Amino acid sequence: MSSVAPTGGSPVDGTGERPGPIHARPVPHPWRWVALALIAVLVAMLISSFVTNPKWDFGFALQVMNFRPVLNGLLLGTIVGTIGAMILGVGLGIVLAIMRLSSNPVLAGVAAVYTWFFRSIPRYVLLFMIGTGIGYLYPHVDIGVPFGQQLASALGWSNDLTFWQVDINAFSTTLLAGILGLGFSEAAYMAEIARAGILSVDRGQTEAAQALGMPPSRTMMRVVLPQAMRVIVPPTGNETLAMVKDTSLLTAIPIGTELFYQTTIIGQRTLRIMPTLVAAIAWYLIICSILMVGQYYLERYFGRGFGAPGQTKRDSTVKRLLGVGGSH
Repeated sequence: MSSVAPTGGSPVDGTGERPGPIHARPVPHPWRWVALALIAVLVAMLISSFVTNPKWDFGFALQVMNFRPVLNGLLLGTIVGTIGAMILGVGLGIVLAIMRLSSNPVLAGVAAVYTWFFRSIPRYVLLFMIGTGIGYLYPHVDIGVPFGQQLASALGWSNDLTFWQVDINAFSTTLLAGILGLGFSEAAYMAEIARAGILSVDRGQTEAAQALGMPPSRTMMRVVLPQAMRVIVPPTGNETLAMVKDTSLLTAIPIGTELFYQTTIIGQRTLRIMPTLVAAIAWYLIICSILMVGQYYLERYFGRGFGAPGQTKRDSTVKRLLGVGGSH
């Protein structure tokens, strides 16, 4: 007969003695060491290539990184272009997301068509169209009274009611035109990101704000968007990193004050292509690394209170003080 453990005690074996300690061994993972060895070999081969292959020419690459045209391209083309395009893209994207969620079918339809169009056109093609096609179709744009020429002709006036004329051929090759192109394209993607963030906020938050008498605009700005930011920030950070790299597409306009364009010109003139590419890659790595650090702190700021360390302990403390979920 099997023995039964005494009440409140541990089970005993047939001899009446307690079992000894269990000597557990961790499950071996030999393939981890194999993978580590392969990675170590690949890293060693890469370092050896950097050190022994003179064609990398890291010394000249460092010089190229500090050339004034390259620094101007980094500042004006890459940094300013990224900031301008993201400001336009994020601002317009939030507006489009709100329009897309509106009960007004006209606003929702306009936002849907906008996102459909700009998400379907490659950015290089869009920028090429801005730099070449728009100026061909509309060399000049007149700003004034709508149908001013037809109205002035019908009334016999010499003035065609035009107040200002824009030279599209001159404007389409500027950095501002490139920022507009990248920003309009980015707004379509940010609209979907912002819409997902807004939909992630519980509907009860909006209903509670409405019950307090808050207007819809204030409800969106003070209640919904601050909570939606924890969902919006991570993909927005990815879009910002992508925009840093997409500024290299500004050569389609074409814009000379751009990082990759300047390094390419130096490589063609000196016939040292590889080190100039290394210089461009190094600057992209530096800028993106800084942005990744900023994204980390933004995510931690907007994500506080949602699964943050210590949040469960604080919640239990608050519940205990309020007498909720515990014994009295």
